[in-house]
Formats: sequence, C-alpha cells, structure tokens
Amino acid sequence: MAKTIAVFTGTRAEYGLLYWLMKDIEADPDLTLKLIVSGTHLSPEFGLTYQQIEQDGFKIDERVEMLLSSDSSVGVVKSMGVALLGLADALSRLQPDVLVILGDRFEALAAAQAAMLLRVPVAHLHGGEITEGAYDDAIRHAITKLSYLHFTAAEPYRQRVIQLGEAPERVFNVGAVGLDHIVKTPLYSMSELQASLGFELSSPFFVVTYHPVTLADEPAEESFMALLAALDRFPEHQVILTYPNADDGGRAIIPLLEQYAAAYPKRVLAIPSLGYKRYLSAVKHSAAVIGNSSSGIIEVPSLGVPTINIGQRQQGRLAAQSVFHCDAKSEAITQAANCALCPMDKQAFINPYGAGDASSQIVAQLKALTHQAIKHFYDLDRSPSP
Repeated sequence: MAKTIAVFTGTRAEYGLLYWLMKDIEADPDLTLKLIVSGTHLSPEFGLTYQQIEQDGFKIDERVEMLLSSDSSVGVVKSMGVALLGLADALSRLQPDVLVILGDRFEALAAAQAAMLLRVPVAHLHGGEITEGAYDDAIRHAITKLSYLHFTAAEPYRQRVIQLGEAPERVFNVGAVGLDHIVKTPLYSMSELQASLGFELSSPFFVVTYHPVTLADEPAEESFMALLAALDRFPEHQVILTYPNADDGGRAIIPLLEQYAAAYPKRVLAIPSLGYKRYLSAVKHSAAVIGNSSSGIIEVPSLGVPTINIGQRQQGRLAAQSVFHCDAKSEAITQAANCALCPMDKQAFINPYGAGDASSQIVAQLKALTHQAIKHFYDLDRSPSP
C-alpha cells in the first residue's frame, strides 16, 4: 500500500526548494503526494503564487487561508492561530503518514504544531541552521523538537540537531534540497528570460531581495532605503527587485520598492514573485545577488554568481567565499558590491551545501520510515554518572 506524504508550503521561496522533492515523491509508485498550500501563496498582495504551483502540474489538495492584512507582530501571531484552525481540518481529512516541512517560517511552525498534536510524524528539512538576526532561528529549533525525521543541509547542522536531543539514526545530512534545481532544471537563456519578464535587460544587472529583520536592530524601511541608495551608486547596472515576505514590516517595504521602480522604469523591474525557474535563470545571468535571503547563501554560489549578504538576518549560516557580508548601511553595501564585482577564483564558489542530490535521498528515507509513537530524547553524554 502506498505511503501518503503530505507536503506543506506557505511561501514562494519554500515551494521552489521543495519542487523536485515533490516531483520525486509523485514519481515513486510507493508514495502518494498530498499538497497543502497556505500563507502568501493565497494572497493577491504577494502574487497569488498558488497559480504557479498549478501551472507546474501539481494538484493542490488543501488550501489553508491564514494571512491577515496586517504588518505587525500581533498580526503574525493571529495569522498562526487562523492557520492552526485550517490545518487541523486539512490534516484530519488527508490522514497522511508523514508531513514534510521545510525551514523556519511561522507558517511552517503552525503546520508542525498541528501535525504533532494530531500524531502525524513530521519530516523537517533545513534544521540545525543558525540565523541570529531573525525569530526564524527560534522557530527552526522549535520545529526540530516537533519533528520525527530530520534532513539537514550540512554536517555541522546535522550535529546541531543531534545536540538538540534528536537521535542520530533519525537525522540525515542530505545537502540543500534547493540545489537539485541547479542539477535538474533547464534554465532560461537571456533572451528567454527577457521574454518571460517582459523587460529588456540591456546592461549588467543585480537580482535584489530584502526581507524585514525580525529580531535584530535593523529597521526595515531605513535599511531598505540604504540598499536603494547603494544601488544608485551603480547606475550602469539594471535591477530586478523582488517583493519581501509576509513577516511584520514587510508590507512597509513594498511601496518603497514600487516607487523606486516607477522612478527608473527602464532600469528597475519590481516583481512580486519570479518563481523558481525565472529566479535561478535571472541569478545565472546576473552580475550579483544583493539582499538578505537565504538563497543568496545556499543556492547562488552553485551558479557561479557572487552574493552581497546584507545585515544580520542570515548571521551564523555557513557560506561560500563568494558571499560578501556587510552591514545594512549604504556605504557598507556599496563597498561589498564593489568587492563582489571583482574577478574571483572558482574556489570561491565551492558550495558547502552539497551536490544537488538531496531529493532522492529524502525519498528513500521517507519510504523506509517506520514511525514510533514515542520519541526519546538523545543525550550527548551517555556515560553513567559517577
């Protein structure tokens, strides 16, 4: 009898990373894919990205509305409450053998909470990582403790999950699942990319994504304006500017980036969501990626493109030498960009997050999973007390 694997996705970025895993689950005769879609996917404000999921050929089994039209911490908490109500019904209807969750978002935490209380084992991807500048850091570790099976992106992260009390036989270092795209997905040529965007890219260009920093002292609007000021120092470069996520403070950034694009219509393209294929294609042809998205650290080096990582949001992650870290100040961003645009040795792009074969490893473990009702805490020091 086929094992039912539910996959939860609440944002465009997370869906892009899960794409090939979902395809591999679908293709396996011993597994049945069930897809739960929530969060910004269902929001017109963030591009209704559920449409891309359907265009990719996936059937959405459950849609869980959760986002309130709010830009505050209180709104995020209330959105999680709404999500729990919907997820309880969705999981009850689907009755999956496993729920797959990726990352560290508040949407994912709600899914993990619901699954744990309904006794659905959770398989968590990208646990054990550190991002000290965002509350995502605490969410990620909380999801780890709510999960039964763990797929980490690097060996140090595997060791950290074990340090959190998870048994080593349930923790697997498979690499970053998003790198499977770079191995498996045919990307657009420059002409195809321009046609898809409806925007002429006649100059070197940057791909820019800036999300609000939810824990560190890095005001969203002030920091984003510093980023725009730095971009003004590179008038010879065009800019593809994507919208932020739905964290508190994100909505305040949207009118700023729209105003910037309106002021420079031939130089700047503002777009709610590129989708995984256009995003990676744009990165491949770009001069650099600028912002504070995890993709700049995890996926971009494998495309041989430098990253300017701004501020504290990703502080603590492993990173290739092609990633240039800087403060969220105009001068610092400008200096880092100048460094990133200098020629670099191929060694700088060696990616610590694997070789792009995570999906097949995860599928093998999902098929082999025999869930035990009780999860025992694993102590690092198991020697008897004196």
